[in-house]
Order: sequence, then C-alpha cells, then structure tokens
Amino acid sequence: MLERGVELELRNLDKERLSEADLERLIGGRDYKEFLNPRNAIYRARRMKDNPPSRAEAIKLMAKEPNLIRRPVVIKGAQVFLGYDEDVYKKLLR
Repeated sequence: MLERGVELELRNLDKERLSEADLERLIGGRDYKEFLNPRNAIYRARRMKDNPPSRAEAIKLMAKEPNLIRRPVVIKGAQVFLGYDEDVYKKLLR
C-alpha cells in the first residue's frame, strides 16, 4: 500500500490486544456479530452462528481471544471494513 501513497498503521492483535473498551469503541453501533470470526475454533465449537453470545460476552471473548476477531480490520475515518475484500480496498485507494 505504501507504493500507492497510502499510510497504514498495523497492529498485531496477538501482541497488542484490544481491550474491551477498545472493542466497544471499534464496534460502536454496528452489529457486534459481524466482528466474530466464523473460522475460529471457539466460534464453531460454541455454534455461535446459531446461538450467538450476548454483545457483552462476545466483547469479553474477543478481548481474551483475539483470533475470534474477524480480520483484517480496516478503518478509514468513521468507516470500518472487516475481512479481506480486494474490491473494497481498491475503492478505498481511489
């Protein structure tokens, strides 16, 4: 992205975990379930698709287990994009 003149701030969530307060701010008024990673073992073991945790429980779990957070998380201004979507990234660079 740097070759396109875009400056990125990268954060390794395994080493620099998001706190519950960070997650609350990041999720804001959005549907917290969109932030859950359906490929994660905890997600599948708990069958979260059919039986999602409460918002508070999901945030606690994501703070404790960062791999439960759908990635990458791309923030541009007030917009938040989840998961890899090359078309979205191309639009962001315009």
